[in-house]
Parts: sequence; C-alpha cells; structure tokens
Amino acid sequence: MKVTKAEIVISAVSEKQYPNDQLPEIALAGRSNVGKSSFINTLINRKNLARTSSKPGKTQTLNFYLINDAFYFVDVPGYGYAKVSKKERQKWGKMMEEYFEKRHSLKAVLLITDIRHEPTVDDLQMYDFLKYYELPVLIIATKLDKVSKNKRSQHVKRTEKAFQVEAGDLVLPFSAETGEGKEEAWSMIRQYMEV
Repeated sequence: MKVTKAEIVISAVSEKQYPNDQLPEIALAGRSNVGKSSFINTLINRKNLARTSSKPGKTQTLNFYLINDAFYFVDVPGYGYAKVSKKERQKWGKMMEEYFEKRHSLKAVLLITDIRHEPTVDDLQMYDFLKYYELPVLIIATKLDKVSKNKRSQHVKRTEKAFQVEAGDLVLPFSAETGEGKEEAWSMIRQYMEV
C-alpha cells in the first residue's frame, strides 16, 4: 500500500475521546520495547511518526494514527514492563479492555513479538485475551534480521507452537531494518478491512 498521508489524530485514554468517524481500525499490541513504533514507521515509510523510545513503557494512551484518511493504526500501551506501578498497570488494563471489548470499528489486532525469543507469559495472555473477544490476530514476529537464515523457520514454528495459533490467525516474520514481511503485512491488513 502506498501511504501518502499519515498523522496522529489523538492520544485517548477513554471511549469518549475515540474518533467517531467509523473508519476501520487495526490495533497494535505488544510488550514494551518490542518494536511497535518501528513496525508502524516501516509500514508507512516514515522515520518517526510513531515515536520510538529507549525507555520502555512510554506509550500510556491509545494513539490513533490516521492513514491515507482511510483507516487507523491504534497503538495500545505496551505490557510486561515492571517499572510501571501496579495502579498504573491496572488503569491501562481497564482502558485496553474497554477498547477491545466495545470498539466496533476494530477489525484486527497485530500482536507484535520478538522472533528471537520464545513468547512470554504476557504475550500468551494477551493472545488469549484477544481471542476471548473473538478478534482476528496477526502475530508479527519482529527483528527477523537478527536471526540467521537457516534458523528462521524453527523460530517461526516455536512461536506458532507457543501461541497455539487458531485457524485464521498467522505468524508473520518481519524486519523493520530490511523491510522483510512489509508487503505481506499490508496484504493481510487489507484483507482484514474488507471483512
């Protein structure tokens, strides 16, 4: 997909702040520091629309990025970062639950993981949580460029096995460095929006 326009519209903390134009939304979930911002920036060919940070746990709101005036990427707060207070984590949890449970324009969730490592308990819980709400999930296994070519398929299999990926969901290897997996990601996103 050729992205000619991309802008952040709002950083929301509750339902009343969400855009109400009924455009389709694709949410991005993942552990803090797993590469969600890099994934968005690679997809839209922009260096820093989604701000990357060396400090995990920086995204504390639902960030709505309007793409080509046609749909939104919604970046949700990263999970699994210990330095955030329990109270703060509960607040995020409530905000995310409200979004995933009630948002009718949400078409699918891209669950970002690091292909180098086995999915964490938090990753698996997030997947189960999304499936509880019957949302289509595409698992984006980032940092593919850091894995040697002859080990890639075994890393993908390990990820699929850990998640026990349901029919219709996929694991897509991806690299923000090389752009590998970018076309496949766009083609999946288009399919989700046509459903």
